[in-house]
Amino acid sequence: MKVSERMTTGVHTLSPDASVTAAAELLKKHDIGALPVVDAAGNARGMITDRDIALRCAAEGENPDGVKIREIMSRGIVGISPEADLAEAADLMAKKRLRRLPVLAEGRVVGMLSLSDLATSRSYQMEAGKALADISLPQQ
Repeated sequence: MKVSERMTTGVHTLSPDASVTAAAELLKKHDIGALPVVDAAGNARGMITDRDIALRCAAEGENPDGVKIREIMSRGIVGISPEADLAEAADLMAKKRLRRLPVLAEGRVVGMLSLSDLATSRSYQMEAGKALADISLPQQ
């Protein structure tokens, strides 16, 4: 099965110049844990997660209205093609310790694949479990 068959489409994104408050509001509104960060041309530049906001902004005592996403986002986005196999995606998620994987076509975000997307597919429940187990192990 291909990634495109299980991914979530209609992904919300933000500009690196948006405030951390704007990111937090979108995360809350859509009940999600991560947003791809894209430039003006729509190219993926990074990810902002609820964890980034908690650890790199709130825990540092920063005002989220005055902090730009570019200052706290995770850079070096790891993504996968919509044409890739789900087993390849699960392996990549496990190796890179990712719960969510942006789906990229020519550098642009076309979807998101989460562990729950894998877990709800009977054919890939074992891969999802292995990925979660690998992600949950302490880093060495």
